[in-house]
Order: sequence, then structure tokens, then C-alpha cells
Amino acid sequence: MDEPRVLLIDVGNTNIKLALAVADGLLATYTLPTSLQESSDTLGLKVVDVCRHMGLDPEGVKAWVVSSVVPEYDPLFRSAGEKYSRAPVYFVPGDIWIPLTNQYANPEEVGADRLVTAYAARRMFAEPGLIVVDFGTATTVECVQNNDYLGGLICPGILSSLRSLGGGTAKLPRIGLELDAPDLAMGDSTVTSLNHGFLFGFASMLDGLCSRVRPYLQGPVRVVATGGYAATIAPICPSLETVRPDLLHRGLLYACRSLVFGASGVASDVGEA
Repeated sequence: MDEPRVLLIDVGNTNIKLALAVADGLLATYTLPTSLQESSDTLGLKVVDVCRHMGLDPEGVKAWVVSSVVPEYDPLFRSAGEKYSRAPVYFVPGDIWIPLTNQYANPEEVGADRLVTAYAARRMFAEPGLIVVDFGTATTVECVQNNDYLGGLICPGILSSLRSLGGGTAKLPRIGLELDAPDLAMGDSTVTSLNHGFLFGFASMLDGLCSRVRPYLQGPVRVVATGGYAATIAPICPSLETVRPDLLHRGLLYACRSLVFGASGVASDVGEA
């Protein structure tokens, strides 16, 4: 008998990232653009296509587990899951509790993605202090002490900053933000000036922020980076010690294990990193 499978869905402002998983890990990931023109049917049919690409019957998915920062999508995914997979749809942290003590002044203000990535890092790493840097539409810096989510910082995102700059400056060329050298170069072309300005600029910002938030944490501290540009920035940003691009999906998997698979939801996952 095939292992039960779950669909993990990260609904962000720029992309929707899907991951198909079994109880002990991720099988495959897919990325779709976020568009407010979607309906429950268009979303459901896209998920059907993803399942078929993997040779999986959509009704073979045991549950959909969703982290969303786009409220308009929430009823669409709930309806799509029930219609196209005949599966329950769980939202984290709304339907599935995240076992971190949320120290925010107004805990409901914390985005689901921030809380889930912090929880994943807590499950994966043993250090009492954790700093989690997520390169998404915004760049976020989260602080975790033992089992407490302390809060963090929200900064501009790399790609959104580049798009904003390009939208107001007609003569600037398009660039790919690829690291072409290990050291900062004095830009002798607009492309090099932009590329190194953005990459080394964000690296310096994060080195500075990490050094400033470390005093809020006690004991050994590990810095974990995730998101689209984590692997690009890490080689030139000494503060980013560990890169885990799949941190949010792993957080969703850890959160739903007990409910969906009947596995222990409290056992340590240290060592999976």
C-alpha cells in the first residue's frame, strides 16, 4: 500500500509554492504565480495538473495543509481541496496549532509564514537561540529563544526592491541578481553596479541586523536562511550559517504530522538538517 501523501501549500504575495510530502519528508515542489484573478476551480485544476505530473490521483492526497498571507485565497483553497481532492483543508495556525509561545504584543498580527518557518527551525536545530532569515516578498528576521517566538524584523525584499527601483527609473537595465564574484567589485557598468549593489548591500544589511538582534538571545545561536535568494546571498553574508530553502514546507509537515499521519507531533527532528 502506498504511503499517505499530503499537499503542503505556501500562499505568498508573489508565489504559491506547493509541496507533495509523506510523513518523513518532501517528495516534490512546484511554484505558481499568485494572482487575485484565481477562482477555486482554477486553483483546483492546477493542483490536479501537479498531481497528474507526479502520476498521483488527486483524490489520493490525504489532506491539504496551508500557510497563507493572502486572505482572499483562503476560502478558494478550502473549496478547491474539498472539490478536487475530496480532502480536508487545514490552515496553519488557524486549524492546526503551532506549539511555540508567541510573544508578540498582538499574536494574531504575526504572519503564518513567519510563525511556521520559526517553528520548523525550532524542530530542526538544537541551539537555544535561533535567528531565521526569510528572503520572500519581504525579508524577515525572526528570533526564537528555546520554545518562545520573540518576534523579529520586516525589511524590504530583494526582488520587490529591484522592481520598485526599475519601475521609477526608465534607463536602468534588467538584471538577474546572480552572484558573479565572491568579492565586491567597483561597478564599471550599470549592470555590475546594480548587481553588486543589491547583493552585497542586502548581505551587509543582514550581517548588521543579525549582529544587533543576537544580544536578545541567550546561549549558542544559529542563523538559518530560507527563501528565494538565501542560497545566493549566503556565500557573501557570513552571518547566514545554514541555508534551508524548504523551511516553510517542513514547518507545515511537522505541524500536521500528528493530525494527518498519526505520527508523534512532539518528537524532535534535530538531525534532519
